[in-house]
Amino acid sequence: MAGSSHGHGHTPAAWTGVIISFIGFLVAGALMVMGSVIGFWVGMALILGGGVVGGIMKAMGLGQDAKPLAMVGDTRLAAREPVAVES
Repeated sequence: MAGSSHGHGHTPAAWTGVIISFIGFLVAGALMVMGSVIGFWVGMALILGGGVVGGIMKAMGLGQDAKPLAMVGDTRLAAREPVAVES
């Protein structure tokens, strides 16, 4: 799927949510090793906060528009050309 250009995740909402969650992961991991229980839970809260912020930004229109899923038996799928497989 390297040639896919449907824009999956390339939105400000997705980037912001992932960056906040990643920072939370780093904080929680570092403080868990250092033995700080409160710091660990602060990092965990940041991880969850990243998902919340991403969801709010998506609701504000900064995320990807929802696309309907193709149904089984959809005739539009049959009209597509087969994809060549490289070996």
